[in-house]
Amino acid sequence: MNQSTERWVLTSTILASSMGFIDSTALNVALSSIQASLHASGAQLLWVINGYLLMLASLILVGGSLGDRWGRKRVFMAGISLFVLASIACGLSPSIQFMIAARIVQGIGGSLMIPGSLSIITSMVAPDRRGRAIGTWSAISTLVTVVGPVLGGFLSDHGLWRVVFLINAPLGIFALIVLFIKVNESHDETIAGPIDVLGAALATVGLAGLTYGFISAPGDGFKDPRVIGTLLIGVIALIAFIYVEAHTEYPMMPLGLFKSHTFSGANLLTLFLYGGLSAGTFFLSLNLIQVQGYTKTEAGFSFLPFAFLLTIMSRWSGGLADRQGPRLFLILGPSLAGLGFFWMAFAGLTNGPASYWYAFLPGIALFGVGMGLTVAPLTASVMGSVPIDHSGTASGINNAVSRTAGVLAIAIIGSAALFSFSNILNARTASMNLSNQARLSLNLEAQKLAGASVPAAVGPEMVQAVGQSIKLAFVDTFKLIMIICAIMAWVSAAAAAVLIAPRVQVESNVPRRLPPEEECCA
Repeated sequence: MNQSTERWVLTSTILASSMGFIDSTALNVALSSIQASLHASGAQLLWVINGYLLMLASLILVGGSLGDRWGRKRVFMAGISLFVLASIACGLSPSIQFMIAARIVQGIGGSLMIPGSLSIITSMVAPDRRGRAIGTWSAISTLVTVVGPVLGGFLSDHGLWRVVFLINAPLGIFALIVLFIKVNESHDETIAGPIDVLGAALATVGLAGLTYGFISAPGDGFKDPRVIGTLLIGVIALIAFIYVEAHTEYPMMPLGLFKSHTFSGANLLTLFLYGGLSAGTFFLSLNLIQVQGYTKTEAGFSFLPFAFLLTIMSRWSGGLADRQGPRLFLILGPSLAGLGFFWMAFAGLTNGPASYWYAFLPGIALFGVGMGLTVAPLTASVMGSVPIDHSGTASGINNAVSRTAGVLAIAIIGSAALFSFSNILNARTASMNLSNQARLSLNLEAQKLAGASVPAAVGPEMVQAVGQSIKLAFVDTFKLIMIICAIMAWVSAAAAAVLIAPRVQVESNVPRRLPPEEECCA
């Protein structure tokens, strides 16, 4: 393939990847605007994130396999098309229920699109120019990742949160045109056997059951038949998934890979650390904007130290881990990330952005350094712990685990947050002389988490006190969440200490998954 065509390949993959990175990094900052505009409850806000992650976690392995079998260009274009159409639907959503449905479709599109970028570059760019192409893709994707929160904040501050989704349309359409005109099709002719449709279906049902059950529990109670039923369905489906993967001839997730202690340890680390990352950043955005008084733009800028430190530290730690082995980094990195969460747990109710420098910046910086020390060595551990002919599968499994971690963490920790916020708010207002109608209205408002407002039924003499109680109740809940996230990070460090080998031999020709600076944010 000539260099001109390779440049078009790179252009199309960068445009497509930019959609996913902008969407994932800008959305957290825009959530408060979405909640206010579409009158979403706290549980519905959790579904805006989890509807997408659920499909992505369940189907990303299938998406990569379909590209290899049916044509990388064809599946990549199908994923981009579905992602763009769903993004437009999100941007035009008339209701929160419509948006959740559109986000689910967007996740299906993402599962076809996300595995395709590096796969197409690897298959279509000449080996002597491939490293430079991936480096260019990485650098531009990093820039998009850094800009995403600021862009999301700026648009939301100007009442344009819908543009966070609609901006995907021109990017995706241009990528499709380039792919259609300039890029040839490619397949993997060596793949045999059917796609593991049953495994994918069971994984989707299992994760959906657990997600629905945990998110619904605060409102309906764990004794509600629907909650009990969906949780049971989720557990049974996941047990069935493990059984099917152990006995099918062509499994989506070959369980034999987990015989490697290092591979198992790396994925256990991923499950806990990336779960904490997903839940922690979700609630940090809500805290900064809805409680601490930050504008959306200021909240977006507050995440920049994390992105810069992650980028800088990843390049340094990746090379050092190759020489000294990854285990030390995989103990130290999550430990520092846990300290970052722990610091932010005690921020309290601050004076707004003026307090950022001591209330949140040290914790965000610790978290950025910790993740920067972790991501590249984690990639090395995953890719080096299995035979080279299974490296692509191992990478896909670890990416799926990171998405699954996000789904489960946001569902379970989100459920705990809804319980905690409601109980603390009731306790803080118990001594106030509120009417029965005011108290009932306040309990309904508690379902909105930090988006709760003082009900109209509250007398004017109590408005300020109730408003302060709402803020303090969320601050207390945020403290609980950050402590849980810190514990998850420290558990992941313990998993690394116990299971990951001191040195992992990584073959130089093992294909890499997402570059370190993008991987935790994609």
